[in-house]
Amino acid sequence: MKVISWNVNGIRACGQKGFFDFVRQASPDVLCLQETKAQPGQLGKDFFDLRDGGGNLYHPYFRSAGRKGYSGTAIYSLKEPDSVQDLGIEEFDAEGRMTQADFGDISVISAYFPNSQDAGARLDYKLGFCGAMLKHCQAIVASGRHLILSGDYNIAHKPIDLANPQANEGNPGYLPQERAWMDEFTGAGFVDSFRVFCSEPAQYTWWTYRVKGARERNIGWRLDYHCVDPAFLPRLRAASILPQVMGSDHCPVVIEFD
Repeated sequence: MKVISWNVNGIRACGQKGFFDFVRQASPDVLCLQETKAQPGQLGKDFFDLRDGGGNLYHPYFRSAGRKGYSGTAIYSLKEPDSVQDLGIEEFDAEGRMTQADFGDISVISAYFPNSQDAGARLDYKLGFCGAMLKHCQAIVASGRHLILSGDYNIAHKPIDLANPQANEGNPGYLPQERAWMDEFTGAGFVDSFRVFCSEPAQYTWWTYRVKGARERNIGWRLDYHCVDPAFLPRLRAASILPQVMGSDHCPVVIEFD
């Protein structure tokens, strides 16, 4: 199976920048999207007739923010899930921060972690979401299920995960409190699947529009992850980043498993 996660920075805008061609070419079994910035009623029929390269129809599941044009997550799946849910906490569900789809013994989550914003204006909100997500993931594993937590964590975990760590120590996405939560999350046993297969630097998934030529010069951050429970590791076959795929300021990330 192949799961792809992508922060599309507006699904309608991405739809005009190669989104449909990418999905047909990549043909994931499950596609997790973040920052969709749309409610289902705002989307054209093409988004509900999405098909893989073999013509198979995806089942779409959206968790949109109450505020139009903001946040939101979605999951497209070739196989109809056994169940679909959100986090069950109103302050986070109101922003469409999580979509979860369950398939057999695996729970796949598309999560859009909040941005802590300048001067940590939303840091408390973000850390609240992080704490709730950790508890939710632990509950999934405790129930005997496997977990794939896919999405934009809005955190560069370690210095290797961004081009200029020292210059960004006080910036959102690399604050000490955010990195400490990632330490807590991985310390609880959850595994950053990409680092199982690649220990090289300069592997990024987001490039700011604020710096001219940041993507061309690979001045980036790795903010997008697939994390799994440790018992799932024997089933992993590959994890990769697709920086060549355009259409957003983020690029897709991929996990493949038995």
